[in-house]
Amino acid sequence: MKKSILASVGTCAILAAAAALMAPSSPHAQGAAPRYEFDASWNKPFPNRWINGGLGGLCVDGNDHVLVLNRQDVNRGELAAGAVAPPMLEFDSAGNLVHSWGDPKVIDQRLHSCHYDKDGNVWVASAPSGMVQKYSHDGSKLLLTLGKKGVYDTADGTEKGKPLNSPTAAFHMPSSIYVDRGNGDVYIADGESDTSNSKIAVFDASGKFVRQWIPEGYKSVHCMTMANDGTVYVCNRRSGKVGAFDKMGKLQRTFDVPSTPVTAGVDNGGGAAVAVDFSPDREQRLMFVLNQNNSRIEIMERASGKVLGNFGRPGPYAGELNQGHGLATDSKGNIYVNENRGRRTQKFKLVGG
Repeated sequence: MKKSILASVGTCAILAAAAALMAPSSPHAQGAAPRYEFDASWNKPFPNRWINGGLGGLCVDGNDHVLVLNRQDVNRGELAAGAVAPPMLEFDSAGNLVHSWGDPKVIDQRLHSCHYDKDGNVWVASAPSGMVQKYSHDGSKLLLTLGKKGVYDTADGTEKGKPLNSPTAAFHMPSSIYVDRGNGDVYIADGESDTSNSKIAVFDASGKFVRQWIPEGYKSVHCMTMANDGTVYVCNRRSGKVGAFDKMGKLQRTFDVPSTPVTAGVDNGGGAAVAVDFSPDREQRLMFVLNQNNSRIEIMERASGKVLGNFGRPGPYAGELNQGHGLATDSKGNIYVNENRGRRTQKFKLVGG
């Protein structure tokens, strides 16, 4: 019988091996990159025999609570032993499940990303989907919907239609959201896959369309976020790059995310730049990029793009990654990673550096 993905993990030998994997592997990283250890204490069994499906993104609020997006795509046979967990699962910093919510009839199933704004409201995007939603912190109130569920920004209005990149509140595969802490503008990346839109659309706080840009050479815009200095970072997933733009969409610089196939002849394992977040210091000196191709987290200098180190490897065991998909940091510098295929959330605790 399959165990709950968020149950406590394995033996002391596995945990010791996982801890060893967390040290940055780059030879020039010593003394420059922080060190992380897999935190087995964070993972706890679900109540009510709940079972989660693949996991989309995750986000951290002002209290260091972690909201995990559950796609609910469980195997039917698993339901003989358990029940499907709710779409939205909120954990405290110790890994305790403190709240759950979400109506699958209102929220599209293939949840992709979430974001807490400065007022504690949570924004949710699914891909494919024709909409982005804003909820109160506890999910009890739907405050705003941009776009329309089931209506896609394509030539025929369907999921399979030709993407249009329309300059309006219309979406195809919205992948990321960020709300400007200064003026409340809402930045939405619409472009989860190579066959979707590839635009960054900006709306004011009321939901009125303001502007958009389409990054040149990007087949997708799988992830997007904004630094404290207002720089907008966009993931060019397949090309293994992160672009830094100003708020008007002017490219400032591009950072390469290294990705070398371990097995010859295999070019792509999902993309080298899948998710991005920053260290919690005011200057956000470090940028963390989830490299799905090599199943690891790259530790980079935000200013220069220099890779200081990395940690992680493929596998089902503690500290290993099975199609890592979402990444977020908390106020203490800890890193949380969601896995889609692995169907679990893992916490990597900052222990030095």
